[in-house]
This record gives sequence, C-alpha cells and structure tokens, in this order.
Amino acid sequence: MLRMNKTVPLALLLCLILWAMMPATGAPQQSTNAGQGNSTPVPPPAVSAPEDSTVPENPPLNQPGDTVEVPQQGQAPNSQEGGVFVFKKEVEEVTLHATVVDDRQHPVTNLNRADFVVFENGQPQKITSFRQGDVPVALGILVDNSGSMRDKRPAVNQAALNLVRASNPKDQVFIVNFNQTPYLDQDYTDNINLLKDALNHLDARGGTALYDAVVASADHLTKTAPPDQKKVLLVVTDGEDTASMDTLEQAVRKVAVDGGPTIYTIGILGSEREKRARRALHTLAEQTGGVAFFPKDLTEVDEISRQVAHDIRNQYIIGYKPSNPQRAGGYRTVKVEVHSTAYKRLQVRTRSGYYANEARRAAR
Repeated sequence: MLRMNKTVPLALLLCLILWAMMPATGAPQQSTNAGQGNSTPVPPPAVSAPEDSTVPENPPLNQPGDTVEVPQQGQAPNSQEGGVFVFKKEVEEVTLHATVVDDRQHPVTNLNRADFVVFENGQPQKITSFRQGDVPVALGILVDNSGSMRDKRPAVNQAALNLVRASNPKDQVFIVNFNQTPYLDQDYTDNINLLKDALNHLDARGGTALYDAVVASADHLTKTAPPDQKKVLLVVTDGEDTASMDTLEQAVRKVAVDGGPTIYTIGILGSEREKRARRALHTLAEQTGGVAFFPKDLTEVDEISRQVAHDIRNQYIIGYKPSNPQRAGGYRTVKVEVHSTAYKRLQVRTRSGYYANEARRAAR
C-alpha cells in the first residue's frame, strides 16, 4: 500500500488533487444542472443553404383517388414534388342525376348500382360512383318579368315559394327576375322572407331574354356552387324569347355540359307563337335531364312546383369515367338503362347528352 508522504505541503497536495480531476482535453465543461433556472442552452449552429439553392416545401401527400401515371415514351412530367417528378392523370368523371319511375309514373328509389347501365355514344361505360338520397342542391328560380306576366306573377310567386318549402331545408336558393335583362334580386339563401321580397320585385315591362337569363344563371351556379353539388334551374315564362343575344342552340351548348344544371321549365303559354316557345322550353329541359311542364291554367302551377321539388329529392347520382376522354371534346349522347327483377317496366330520365370539356374551357 502506498502511503502519502506527510512532509508534502498541504497546498501542493490540493493542487495535485485538482489536476487529477481535470478532463483529459483540458476544456471547461458547460454546466447542465437543471437547478440553474437562469441558464440557457446554446442552440446548435444554423446550417445555411447555398445562395443559389432553394429549400423545397414539404410536398402534399397523395390523397385517396389521386392517380399516379407511368409516363409514356416521350411524355413530359406534369409536375415536380419534393424533387421527384410525378405524373398525374386527370380524373374525368361525368355525373348524371337520374329519376326512375314505374309504369304508373311513381318514383322508384330502392334500386342498386348493379341495376344501372350507362351508355355514352352507344358504348357501355363503367360506373365509378353511385348514390341515392335527398341531398342539398343549389337552386336558381328564374321568373319572366315581362309585361305579359304582370297578372300571372302572384300565382307564380306563391308556387315558387311552395317549391322552396317542399325542398330540402338545406337547399340554397337564388332568385332571378328577367325581361330583356336578367336581374339577380336575391343571391343564395334559405330565408323564405328574403325570397318572397325578391319575387315581389316587379318591373313587368320590356321583352323576354329567356336564353340570356338561363345562360347567366347557369354561369352563376358554375362559379359559386361547389363542383360536386347538384345544380338546378326552374324557369317560368309565358312566351318565347324575343331579346336574347344567344340563340337557343347557343344557349343549350353553354348549359348542357358536364356539371351543368338540370333545368325544369314551366310554360304558361297561349300566344300565337306557342309552338316555338314550347319547343325551346322542351329542348332546355330534355337536354339537361329536367322536365318541361305546360299547365292549362295558373291553378296547376302550384302543383307542378311541388312535383319539381319531389323530383329533385328522389334522384340517383351516377358517376362514370368516359372511355373517350373529355379533353377530346365533342357532343356525347347519354343513355341510362335500368334492369330489375322486382319491376316489369322502368323508365329513366336523365340528360340526353352533353358537350365534353366545355365547362372546363369556360372556367379558364
């Protein structure tokens, strides 16, 4: 056992002890005592990027339904995310709103996806989405405000309000009064009193710009309603168009598009030009999947409005991806068939066709 020499001075002994306790590097140690509340840890040094570089943001995660496409030879990538080129294919689903009735014209609402077959230009299409139920809609009510409608407006206004009362409580409704110019007298609301006030904004004079009113209202729906929300227009008039800039054919091309509105028309006719007016109202409805009504007198208008509300609330929503991509453009005929062993004969009403890619071009 080694013994400490008692003759070594005490001060020298203390120095030797302190020297032995020092770290090998000789560098002072930073205190990490948790009890020292006023001490602040030194942050690590920041690493700066080179001046000519860009720090990318975190790329979003692919959402369900996104499609990553393997590029074909010579195909350029669509975008770069997180330093990786991603090839995305646009999902071009066409949405149909279909009403099914039996041989007594009673609505049928208990069918399944497998009961439906969709044809585009005569070719069967694969159904990619299917839904049945009462869903809220964006609804525009367009009422002729020309001079000839003056005496008819009280009955028409009441029928319009009853339609709203019979609709889904969550529907959002706007009012357009039109003569030679369409006026948005009330934008989206579910307030009956506001809708009533708008319908009472009477200025019954001038011509009838029916087609312009329909096109402007459809455009309002496209720009303000969610893309996947059902869109409906109800048009009430007592005569033919006399003041529009668009022709009937031009108006149909603008509204009969994928994502466009279903149009219901009520023609309170009786003029010498009834045949031309009837054709226009029938065309607007048929091309968009709606119905054209021609009441014999004003007493039938209220019942018709309730029928329209019932029709809207009992439709199937069917989606399919066209085998011929929409970007190819052109007019496509549409037909929906239903086959169910529970019924002998069923009739389906939906749009008769649509102009592909027109809505996308208009939105650019």
